[in-house]
Amino acid sequence: MFVYLNALFVGLLLLSNILGVKLFSIGEIVLPAAVIVYVVTYLITDVIGEVYGKEAARKTVQAGFLTQVIALAFTFIAIKLPAAPDFGLQTEFSEVLGGSFRVMLASLVSYIVSQNLDVSIFHWLKARDGDSKLWLRNNLSTIASQLVDTTIFITVAFWGIVPFSILLGMIVSQYLVKLMIALIDTPIVYILVKFAR
Repeated sequence: MFVYLNALFVGLLLLSNILGVKLFSIGEIVLPAAVIVYVVTYLITDVIGEVYGKEAARKTVQAGFLTQVIALAFTFIAIKLPAAPDFGLQTEFSEVLGGSFRVMLASLVSYIVSQNLDVSIFHWLKARDGDSKLWLRNNLSTIASQLVDTTIFITVAFWGIVPFSILLGMIVSQYLVKLMIALIDTPIVYILVKFAR
């Protein structure tokens, strides 16, 4: 089960980088499509940490970071390869997969900080509470780490580009949506933990 959880984690992480280009709206709130996928990665590290331990969760986070860096390198190479004469979508290909360096940097920094924070908080609570209160450590670790993730990502990606009031609005709206998704994942965590054991 550990291999499948790791594969799912890395796959969803890479998918979130691709989906991040698409924006959608819920009323007045505009969000990247990646939000629906990326939040699930925190659920997976919580399951891995609960069943296989802190070190396994940390290795999963490190593997995800390394995989993202390698994927970005190969994506950059693919974009720079000369397009075949009949390939008329080079501009679109570059726009969708290229993003901007600043956004990619924001994504990597927010990822490594927030995922490690999630693992640390989760295992601090586990050391305090033992095997009970999985719901508490799942929710508290995700709530805290998602706030850090959202704040770092939006700040690094958009500081100086949009007015501060809009920047703050982006942080609050994205965090609230991530928070709602995170709060409804608790039953899934219990099911996956039971299945993994």
